[in-house]
Order: sequence, then C-alpha cells, then structure tokens
Amino acid sequence: MKFSVKQHIHSDDIATLEHAMRTVDADAKVQVDIDTKTVSVDSWLMPEEFIVAFVDEEYDVRIVEA
Repeated sequence: MKFSVKQHIHSDDIATLEHAMRTVDADAKVQVDIDTKTVSVDSWLMPEEFIVAFVDEEYDVRIVEA
C-alpha cells in the first residue's frame, strides 16, 4: 500500500514515520520516499488501519494505492 503525505518530508521524518507504521504492524516493511512525498507499507493489514498512526504523528495523508 502507498500513502501520499501532503506536507514536506525531511530526512529526520523517516525514523518517525517508520516507527509510527511499526506501532500498527511490527513486521511491516516501510519505505519513505522524500522526493515523491510517499510512504509505502508492506503489511497484511488494511491501509485504513495505518491512517491513525499518521494522524497521531500529525501527518496529513491519503491512500494512493491499497
């Protein structure tokens, strides 16, 4: 699944985003692309379950690929 982040992502955001996604699924594989402002998550869970983790960290996102 892939999420589009509406604000800019900086290099120091990567660890925060990875940690936030792993609070939902500890085994998730997370890739953050600063240039395209996207976060890809490889998990068996539904994309909507990860939205809460983004909101908790104050990131405004939308699902672009389920």
